[in-house]
Amino acid sequence: MSGCSKRCKLGFVKFAQTIFKLITGTLSKDKIEDELEMTMVCHRPEGLEQLEAQTNFTKRELQVLYRGFKNECPSGVVNEETFKQIYAQFFPHGDASAYAHYLFNAFDTTQTGSVKFEDFVTALSILLRGSVYEKLRWTFNLYDINKDGYINKEEMMDIVKAIYDMMGKYTYPVLKEDTPRQHVDVFFQKMDKNKDGVVTLDEFLESCQEDDNLMRSLQLFQNVM
Repeated sequence: MSGCSKRCKLGFVKFAQTIFKLITGTLSKDKIEDELEMTMVCHRPEGLEQLEAQTNFTKRELQVLYRGFKNECPSGVVNEETFKQIYAQFFPHGDASAYAHYLFNAFDTTQTGSVKFEDFVTALSILLRGSVYEKLRWTFNLYDINKDGYINKEEMMDIVKAIYDMMGKYTYPVLKEDTPRQHVDVFFQKMDKNKDGVVTLDEFLESCQEDDNLMRSLQLFQNVM
């Protein structure tokens, strides 16, 4: 195995650690320098300057992300099974497969069955460093499973239940079986302002921005991202 191949063999755990550093804000300039000294960037994304302009990441951060992405996905795209494997490692006490499925569909904006690095880093930029409006709009898209521009109660239930399933039965306090349904009923009652059975993007944005409890509840999604 060549020296470059050895240095690039980071694995799922290393890539996940890099994402975690970005999420927690501990990936400082000095940290990034250390990461780059440890491993040569064997693959470089095309249009790096364009991605830097379109996202909230620096050039160095994009290089770190791209290295991890290409190490795990040499073909340049990631499939749904890879998402499921990553989330299964993060949440070993629960079943993350359903949530990983919905999350993958949200990343796969072109519905091609694969996610390119550009798709991945654009979504990550919104979730980690986007404005409140951008994060809420992205979250709406996650809950809008069939992409018809509305969220119905069944879609919301599917996502919320998937999150609870992923967290597992070892959560504290222990959750009752009907807890997801109760939460969805409360959310939907607040969001469906005209009582037509669906939540529009405008209703979703307005409800979340005027209700601190709703906003805090939705932060659960960002925490498990």
